[in-house]
Amino acid sequence: MPEHDRDLLIEAARASGKIATEFAMRPHEKWDKPEGAGPVTEADLAVNHYLEDALRNARPDYGWLSEESEDTCERLGKDKLFIIDPIDGTRSFIEGAKTWAHSFAVVERGQVTAAVVYLPLLDKLYAAAKGQGATLNGAPITASIRQGLSGAEVLAAKPAFEPSHWKAGAPDVTRAYRPSLAYRLALVAEGRFDAMLTLRPSWEWDIAAGALLLSEAGAITSNKHGAGLLFNNADPRLAGVVAGGAGVHPALQAALK
Repeated sequence: MPEHDRDLLIEAARASGKIATEFAMRPHEKWDKPEGAGPVTEADLAVNHYLEDALRNARPDYGWLSEESEDTCERLGKDKLFIIDPIDGTRSFIEGAKTWAHSFAVVERGQVTAAVVYLPLLDKLYAAAKGQGATLNGAPITASIRQGLSGAEVLAAKPAFEPSHWKAGAPDVTRAYRPSLAYRLALVAEGRFDAMLTLRPSWEWDIAAGALLLSEAGAITSNKHGAGLLFNNADPRLAGVVAGGAGVHPALQAALK
């Protein structure tokens, strides 16, 4: 049942938050991954080790896809799998900021059925189970009801607003940014922002949990071409993400080339 998986993810997220916070409060090792894949820390690996043990023992028949585990084709033959980002926003974690997150999801046949995004230093735990709605710290959340794009508050990195991406130049929106992609998705699900977008190829582990939060909160999510999101692909990268309230997403998608 999706709600049982959600509860398992909540328990795992709280335990992960304790592990990561202990590292955040003291000096810890950090280094760059090969081929420009970004930074990693002792905390990322410690959380990943805990999750592999706790989640895979709890659901031994589920597959596994994590940013910090070696990927194998074994997961492609599984009906269900965990998609995990032990720490989303590792650069923020290294800098001592509070906006890094744990992002955990369960996917069944390409669709996310349970999800958690947890920011322990902000005490914000977003959770969802398919058909059960989305919550923040146990209270229901709903996406923005704004109609139209003009003046909308949109989370995105600066490159997304380059004129080359848009039919008639960048739209008239209020721009904002948060380093963690999972957090950006959650903030749109919460209704704090009207929309978000990233136009670069994006890893499934950054997106899966937030995608369910958004759909359960009444938002619309697609890739940059307007197609729906499917997970557990052989290449676990999606063609960007465009997400927003039902009155904003169509206008945002239509404005893109």
